[in-house]
Amino acid sequence: MNFDDTPQEAAFRAEARAWIAANAPKQYQDELNKASLGRIQLKGGNILEVAKAWQKKKAEAGWAVPHWPKEYGGRGATPIERVIWQQEEGVFGKLGALFIIGHGMCGPTMMAYAQEDQKRHYLPPLASGENIWCQLFSEPAGGSDVAGLRTRAEKDGDNWVINGQKIWTSGAHYSDYGILITRTDPNVPKHKGLTMFFLDMKSPGIEVKPIKQANGQAEFNEVYFTDVRIPDAQRLGAVGDGWNVSLTTLMNERMAIGANMATGVPELFEFCSNLMLEDGPAIDNRAVRSKLASWAVRASGLKYTSFRAISALSKGERPGPENSIGKLVAGSMLQDVATYALDLQGAAGMLSGPEDAEVAGKFQAMLLRSPATRVEGGTDEILRNIIAERVLGLPGDIRVDKDVPFNQIPTRGR
Repeated sequence: MNFDDTPQEAAFRAEARAWIAANAPKQYQDELNKASLGRIQLKGGNILEVAKAWQKKKAEAGWAVPHWPKEYGGRGATPIERVIWQQEEGVFGKLGALFIIGHGMCGPTMMAYAQEDQKRHYLPPLASGENIWCQLFSEPAGGSDVAGLRTRAEKDGDNWVINGQKIWTSGAHYSDYGILITRTDPNVPKHKGLTMFFLDMKSPGIEVKPIKQANGQAEFNEVYFTDVRIPDAQRLGAVGDGWNVSLTTLMNERMAIGANMATGVPELFEFCSNLMLEDGPAIDNRAVRSKLASWAVRASGLKYTSFRAISALSKGERPGPENSIGKLVAGSMLQDVATYALDLQGAAGMLSGPEDAEVAGKFQAMLLRSPATRVEGGTDEILRNIIAERVLGLPGDIRVDKDVPFNQIPTRGR
């Protein structure tokens, strides 16, 4: 793969750089530089309002989701131009975290399965940040087994009536729409009785309850459905084919999360460059340098693995199971980096407040948020199974419930 810009890509980069220089909300640049995974706060503004304003400004100039088709709110940019945009947007890209589920997961699923008039109606405001979307998959009884879901959808004329519960739904408390996977037939094996829909999150019968996290944030939610009615026209894919539809979402999810997940490596390098240990600067310590070198190599591997996936997209291929690699490696790496940074801080590592802790509590916030990164988008164990079976071609796990009708699967030990 040639990483030098072609003349066309160089021109695209220059145009993007000039527009960002003239339009970016630079009053928040210092705070965004200090922000880490687990804590993005702006003293001078509401993060949701600032993010929406920046996304709207990008949309008006055609930069909202550059790689989307123009008719859906993008500019028809190539996958490589998408990477160039992300490189140039830099720290201001952190404001896009609120839209990653809509842009990276819901949008591609809508493009693949929604009707054309629905795409033209729903996707442009999704791209511009006017509407925020969430992904309603996980359930309390299912854990990482998406196909073990119990939220029911029952046909009633031209509508479906939904009852059940979802959990760990990121951003549900401020989302306008969502994609929802349900069980429509409990009499067939669990992967075959599922159906996908999209819905208005303000529909009667939906109750959202934020979940308080260890880091003090409340990004995740429980979502309850009580006799929620969804028109059949908002079904994505065929009845009973929800699992195949969900694979589009899940493959894009792992690519979106893996490609954009923070690893903490740049922050750790900067920290070690300014930290003094008992025997001198941390960056000169052989043990510290060895750790940094190891993580730098892994971070580089993640970067180029992501580029391989982007190259596949440029050839028209769907994101594949190999994208699980980036998510798996980045999640554990983030936790290890944050833990090591707190070790280097010594007793000061126990302080977590941004006003009291070293480096504005960046690594403390990172560590408290990091366990979630190893669960969202598929746990480490699920991802290892996917990589083993679908990338390396190893024998699959024994699944005793694979061909058993869902309503005959025991729900508790006997």
